[in-house]
Amino acid sequence: MSAKATMKKFASIGRVLDGLRSGSTPAPKTETEIVETLTSEDFTVSKVVRHGFPFEPTAMAFDPVQNILVIGSKNGSLRIFGQPGVDCHVRHDEDIPVLQLIFLANEGALVSVCADDSLHLWNLRQKRPAILHSLKFNRERITFSHLPFQSKWLYIGTERGNIHIVNIECFVLSGYVINWNKAIELSRKTHPGPVVHLSDNPLDPNKLLIGFESGAIVLWDLRSKAAEYRYNCPAPVRSISWSHEGKQFLCSQTDGSLTLWNMKHPNKPANVMYPHAKPPIMKGARSDPCAPITRVEWKSCKGSEPYIVFSGGLTYDKAAKQPSLTIMQGKNTTVLEMEHPIIDFICLCETPWPNDIQDPYAIIVLLENDMVVVDLASQGFPCFENPYPMDLHESPVTCVQYYADCPPDIVPAFYSVGSSSQQKKRQGYSKKEWPVKGGEWGSGGNSYPEIIITGHADGSVKFWDASAVSLQVLYKLKTAKVFEKKSKSLDGEEDPYAIQLIQMCLDSRILSVAGASGHVIIYRFSKQEIQIDQLPSIEISIVYDAEEIETPDCEMPPTPIGRNSSTTSSTSSMPLSGVTSSQHMSSSSGEGMKDNVPNLKVRTSSLKFPAGYHPELICQFVWVDGEPPPTVTSVEANSSYGVIAIGTANGLAIVDYIQRTCLLSMGTPDLYGSADPYQRTPRSPKRNKPQGLGDIVEQGTTEPERCRSPPGNSNSEQQNGVCLSPTGNNSKKDKRPNDAQLKRSKSQGTRKLKKGESTASEGGNGEGSDVGCMGGFMNRGEGSFTRSRSSSMSSLERESKEAINCLAFAESYTTKTDLTTVPCLWVGTSLGSVLVIMITLPSSEEQRSNEPLIVSPTGTVLRLKGAILCMSFLDFSGNFIPAQTDNWKDVNTSKDTTKDKIKREPPARPKMSPSSSTEIVDRQFVVICSEKQAKVISLPSQTCAYRVKVTETSYAIKSEVVSIPSKLTGRESYCLACYVANGHIMTFSVPGLRPLLDTEYLPLTDLRIARTFCFTNHGQALYLCTASEMQRITLCTETSENLQEMLGDLFLPVDTPEAPSKGFFKGLFGGGSGTLDREDLFGESSGKASKSVAKHIPGTGGLEGVKAASGGVAGELSRARIALNERGEKLSELDERTAQMMANAENFSQAAHQIMQKYKDKKWYQF
Repeated sequence: MSAKATMKKFASIGRVLDGLRSGSTPAPKTETEIVETLTSEDFTVSKVVRHGFPFEPTAMAFDPVQNILVIGSKNGSLRIFGQPGVDCHVRHDEDIPVLQLIFLANEGALVSVCADDSLHLWNLRQKRPAILHSLKFNRERITFSHLPFQSKWLYIGTERGNIHIVNIECFVLSGYVINWNKAIELSRKTHPGPVVHLSDNPLDPNKLLIGFESGAIVLWDLRSKAAEYRYNCPAPVRSISWSHEGKQFLCSQTDGSLTLWNMKHPNKPANVMYPHAKPPIMKGARSDPCAPITRVEWKSCKGSEPYIVFSGGLTYDKAAKQPSLTIMQGKNTTVLEMEHPIIDFICLCETPWPNDIQDPYAIIVLLENDMVVVDLASQGFPCFENPYPMDLHESPVTCVQYYADCPPDIVPAFYSVGSSSQQKKRQGYSKKEWPVKGGEWGSGGNSYPEIIITGHADGSVKFWDASAVSLQVLYKLKTAKVFEKKSKSLDGEEDPYAIQLIQMCLDSRILSVAGASGHVIIYRFSKQEIQIDQLPSIEISIVYDAEEIETPDCEMPPTPIGRNSSTTSSTSSMPLSGVTSSQHMSSSSGEGMKDNVPNLKVRTSSLKFPAGYHPELICQFVWVDGEPPPTVTSVEANSSYGVIAIGTANGLAIVDYIQRTCLLSMGTPDLYGSADPYQRTPRSPKRNKPQGLGDIVEQGTTEPERCRSPPGNSNSEQQNGVCLSPTGNNSKKDKRPNDAQLKRSKSQGTRKLKKGESTASEGGNGEGSDVGCMGGFMNRGEGSFTRSRSSSMSSLERESKEAINCLAFAESYTTKTDLTTVPCLWVGTSLGSVLVIMITLPSSEEQRSNEPLIVSPTGTVLRLKGAILCMSFLDFSGNFIPAQTDNWKDVNTSKDTTKDKIKREPPARPKMSPSSSTEIVDRQFVVICSEKQAKVISLPSQTCAYRVKVTETSYAIKSEVVSIPSKLTGRESYCLACYVANGHIMTFSVPGLRPLLDTEYLPLTDLRIARTFCFTNHGQALYLCTASEMQRITLCTETSENLQEMLGDLFLPVDTPEAPSKGFFKGLFGGGSGTLDREDLFGESSGKASKSVAKHIPGTGGLEGVKAASGGVAGELSRARIALNERGEKLSELDERTAQMMANAENFSQAAHQIMQKYKDKKWYQF
């Protein structure tokens, strides 16, 4: 051999060794090169809108000129509402409760007072309000604030009893301070307590009314810097309200009383009344104590007596039972009972001027979990119908599903069936226009329909139209209607009907709903009202032994069951101790062990269903050996196959909902067969027992009792864990099976092992049965988020039970040797395994209703680290392959539903011609993502084409393959989106798995977020951020850039109503608001405030923020625009002042002329 040939030989050996060392698999060869069009520029995470009722509200304010409402929350959030469709959410930098909110009326600004003694000025003239200024008090705690109408000086009351004054234009403290000791002087011997009220006299702004918690009230003269009057209430004060004339004020107190004071008579109140106190039984005896009146408002009316509105004040026996709002007008008293505690209320009046006749027309009542608006102008005080989606949490939200890019006819369809029920609810509401009518809708919006589906604790399912930034309820479905009324399920579940999972096929509108009691209901949509005499239902049991690990490190695989075996594995199917045949009857007597009974009982009476969703089939898992039904962890229905797959905490069930029979019910370990990668050992050794002993135990429970299916052929049986659908109606319903049929295996009621019914295991070692003999059992109550956190998922050291986490139907390849795609189900487990189950459909559509449907595990096993979260399929060009579905058709419009059913065209299945070449030509990709990593597997070769590590130290919560618009092509492309528990949102290209986005968004601090976070197409996402609010976000740069157009405007240019006309003498001699120059009192002449009292913090929402954050032409334009707006506002103010001065001069000229005419002809001695 020549030296050259020898060198070539060693070079080739070296290349082989290098390949073995690297352990890498060469990328499979595809027919076309895949071009990925998405780049990192296509991704930007932005919040879109928040829906629902503000969680834990603490404060409320209303702008009477702009007609907008703001609600502050305990977590520092602000929700600003205008007309229906105008809804804005902003948040303080820290999670600090909002104590008080004050609008700068018709100025497009808002002041928020927080629990950390800070003030914040918000700019509402932009679509995303931002903080202009902040002021942080260091020495004193803020207890109350007051801003007079059209004033720039804000009064701040503190816990020490002092009053500070802040200029809201620049957020600078004034040198003018009212100290508590000067306010009370010698009228009290003790400290008066914190300031609980501040207000200026409606007619004389020079007079400031100060209310202290102890009951001391001081009328302070701002100009003379002295107390003019002092009042002492008999009980601690909670709130004070002036009459519009400024001569009297009304106090609410902690003993349930209202005290009326004349301003100029401080020694004794004009009147003291207990509105809800019961008269004493005996003369001179004390009446029953009453709860505090937390807030009171006194509003005048034209031509009638004034309104006195207050919250609380009931006797303690009633106050503890029902919160209430009381409306008094003359001798008429109306008590409105509320469902939740009252946080605050505001009277809406016709005029914003406090010195004018108020004429209230509505009351906004903020409750702990709701908002009620009362119509004062209508008889009986009816409520307005709330147009905002604040009833989102009417029953606690337990599940959320989000669908973007829906068919265009689906929203009108849901609206049409839901409108009739909505009309019934609207009866009894006020017929007047909703009073919160400010703001303006955005001009932009999505071009595609969007639907949000929420599941609730009471079993209801709500469908919402989310096509715009607003949210509107379309239709409500009550799933509990199909069950007998019961307070609790058999296992003590408090919310037995609570919805856990929702899945809807957009094309066929088939809806699958999983509940907390181990039940799944399949619904079909119809525009017709139908009557169902007997609800179709089946019962499913998944039975196998709970097993544990004998040794964590296991090298030898379990001994497979031979394919030629025909014996039934019943020797280890069930422990014998303490078990009798009576315990396995289909009922539970006395305190015996429950077995073969579901948690809920399906109603047997005839039911009428209105247009909308009607139950197609009710599937219920039953108790087995005293263990409650397993938790349903995943649901996937396919309308083209007529099959639904149900994953549980311990196994899998596949149901044919057209023939209404269970095709397969297996424990998860049994799905592996000989390919099981885990060493599973029985929990305790069992003695060998003669064949048939297990049969005796099982004789009390027959298959017809456990699975209520349509009567089938007597030849209907299960083979290798596979149930064949019945093919006829020849067998009788009460026909008992023979002894051979009563034998029970570990995971299926009646099962025989037969030869040649399924393919051999591709993922295991050697040839073996697809049904394993080992299993694990998951305890009740462990949800779908109980997953192994072990870095090594190849052992069962930390977790010996395996749940079905993910399901996906597809036309795909099941084994490495397949030449064509076939219908199959891909199953992902909590231990990182992916299994494939083949589905054999009838040859023609006409035979679908009576020909058997066969499902069989293929033995294919793929492995990833961490629980499987999602599985999606791509073609060889990288295009997304959606699951095959049927189009919707109303089956109730025709008597013969089989003839009207839409025929499915069989999909074009790519074929692979045999070739002598050893190269693998793959035709399909499957994208699989787990908690730790993502892989793209080439099919049918089952080689890993691409892989990426999603996270090392954390774990992914949710992942999905979704579409997103590409700037490069202008078309939708697909990517893998992941939400990780450390708060990061990540996206990867498919199939290449290139990192495109990794940004920190929201750390997982609440299980609610993990349970409800979901991605959908167009880069949209949704999660339940609080118990009563949903947050929508977008990952798409295009949508983020269009948000400004989509969001509404909060501030609109509106003229402030004219001030009330002054009388002749007031115009001549002065008085009213024009007599106090606050600038002269509180400005520079008052001196400088101590720097240690409060610290000014500039914000980012005004001109300062623009200067800091912007540069170049864009920044200059922004600054010029803001400066132009400010100049226009100042010119407008100057015009108003000039017009007022001209009017005053004209009044003075007329008065002088009248006096001259009166006295011009009189002599000096006639005066």
